[in-house]
Amino acid sequence: MSKVYFSTWRGESINNFGKADDAWEESAHKLPLQYNEHAASKAFIGWDGVALFDADVDVVRLATEYAAQYQVYSEACGRCAPGRWGGRILYDLLDKIARGEGSHSDMDHLREVSATMMATSKCEIGKTVPKPILDLMQHFEREFVTCIDEQKASKHYHSEVNYIAKITAPCMDACPAHVDIPAYIEGVRDLRFDDSLMATRQTMPLAHTCGRVCPHPCENECRRANLDSPISIMELKRLGADYETDHGFGFFHPHKQKKPTGKKVAVVGAGPAGLTTAYYLALDGVHCDVFEELPVLGGEVAVGVPEYRMPIGKYNKDIEAVKDLGVNFILNTRVTDEMMRRFETEYDGVMIASGTRISKKVYCDNERPEITGYWGAIDFLDRINLHVKYGYTLTEAQKKEYAIDADYVDLTGKTVVCVGGGFTSMDVVRCSIRAGAKRVVMIYRRDEKTIINNTTYEEYHEAVEEGVEFIFHSAVASIIDEDNVLKKLVIDRFELVPDPNGGRPQLQKIEGASFEIEADYLIPAVSQSADLKFVPKEWELEMTSWGTLKTNGRDYMTSRKGVFASGDCEYGPMTIVNAVGQAKRAASVMARYVVSGEITLSDEEIMEDHLRKMRVYNKKEKVSGWMPGVPRPISEKLDVDVRKDNNLEVNLGFTQEEAIAEAERCMRCYYIAMVAH
Repeated sequence: MSKVYFSTWRGESINNFGKADDAWEESAHKLPLQYNEHAASKAFIGWDGVALFDADVDVVRLATEYAAQYQVYSEACGRCAPGRWGGRILYDLLDKIARGEGSHSDMDHLREVSATMMATSKCEIGKTVPKPILDLMQHFEREFVTCIDEQKASKHYHSEVNYIAKITAPCMDACPAHVDIPAYIEGVRDLRFDDSLMATRQTMPLAHTCGRVCPHPCENECRRANLDSPISIMELKRLGADYETDHGFGFFHPHKQKKPTGKKVAVVGAGPAGLTTAYYLALDGVHCDVFEELPVLGGEVAVGVPEYRMPIGKYNKDIEAVKDLGVNFILNTRVTDEMMRRFETEYDGVMIASGTRISKKVYCDNERPEITGYWGAIDFLDRINLHVKYGYTLTEAQKKEYAIDADYVDLTGKTVVCVGGGFTSMDVVRCSIRAGAKRVVMIYRRDEKTIINNTTYEEYHEAVEEGVEFIFHSAVASIIDEDNVLKKLVIDRFELVPDPNGGRPQLQKIEGASFEIEADYLIPAVSQSADLKFVPKEWELEMTSWGTLKTNGRDYMTSRKGVFASGDCEYGPMTIVNAVGQAKRAASVMARYVVSGEITLSDEEIMEDHLRKMRVYNKKEKVSGWMPGVPRPISEKLDVDVRKDNNLEVNLGFTQEEAIAEAERCMRCYYIAMVAH
């Protein structure tokens, strides 16, 4: 609920002017009453209406400034006459009235042009810009008429007022990295793959990676779903990166690298969060030294995400783009508390991006790491991928520990049971298939729908095709071993029992339904925890209840000034795009901090936070003006018989014709939002 003087936002009709405080009607929406900690908002205006928080707002100038944003943002593509000319006419007429030179016929013309734009513009930016302007003209007609009749400027036309605007879209708002999705899709449509890639790299440096292994939350909030089916947003992202790589071009960075500032930052960890931090700091002229414990760069994507999902050659191209900016990487270096103390004095800032690389327990009876056959998911995937991607072989000690005779993870004839329900567990079971296991079983407490929500529809069904068995509503009760060698697992069955009070149904054990599975390996992949022993104890960094570093989730500085955290070690195990989104924001904050010593957010970042709270996507919206039923293409996948015994990339991506056809389904759902303060 928000306390407002006036609101038409999303169909509201609130007018509290002249009412006593106790008689005020409040808005049902989370409107940005406070712009930041230093300034209150005077008004908010956007694609679905307007809200006034201050009785002294100059509504005529507010409408004029909003119309001006249509000219500022080049997303008004100019492909239709209403979009090309309408926005310009709106601004010219409103500014004419606001400066005291308008006529009554200008008001009529504004209404006519607005109606035409809303009815005939091809994209949402043209359809929606007139909406709040018409609201202001309707409810505050007297203010407009006064400027016309008295031929004088609106009351604050010459005053200092901050008008902060941001372009957004439902897909952009849903993306943790705030990638300009319509822009990179438009690049594909126009066969300008360089433009497409540069649009992605504005906020997402790992275009190869997130074009292949992103869970694409953007597609869940694609407005095209209100018409037929969402755009294949993720698969279109990889095209610009593949174009750059396949044609041997230099790197299409989003803008020219700034001159060196003389400042430097230490980054702990070279995974997605560390790479992203270094990329954007380097673009801003800040030198970065990145310290990595592993012998290879890339963190969990390199050693955890299988080759068949994320070819290492493609990921290395993302890493090379970071190196291209002069970032310095130090491998095979486990950071210690003494090194951290030194970093604090020798560097202008420190970013902790060390991930979560400790597999959590299943918490069943007789669960002991010393049992041969009990193998943590992170270590299991390390051993698989270090061999497949880089040629590293098992040591003699590792062969003994894992009960494997070969120089690599060979599971021929073995039964593997994995406990999980997320991406890591899916990687474990599909890698086990490729390592020759005769039987692979996933034990999961919830149902099929939940595992698809946790991963993706494609990931789950590809695993089923390859022969993975899923046993839902189940959990490992105990481990049975002989002389510390795993032999069997006791599995409990559960059922969902409705809550008599109407709450969430609860899982209850089904008595007498337990059963045993003979197994050679149990691989827990239920979650991971962070290893933060390298952080000096005397720093007393504030921690979350999950054992990760606590920040305020906005600027990503920890409780110690100058020490930042992003990615899994800040939030817990998360997706790659979440880690990138955090690190991009943190890098932006750090670039200012190392120069000024102050923590600040840019207007762009402040507006991002406001819009996310407000929810851009309306799933109940009735979309019109577009042809429905246009099919979403399905990219070619390797046949299951071809792929399941090797690490060839499974998803072959779109052909050029498929990509263009899919890009043309995009409705360019750009919206403009603006706050006056």
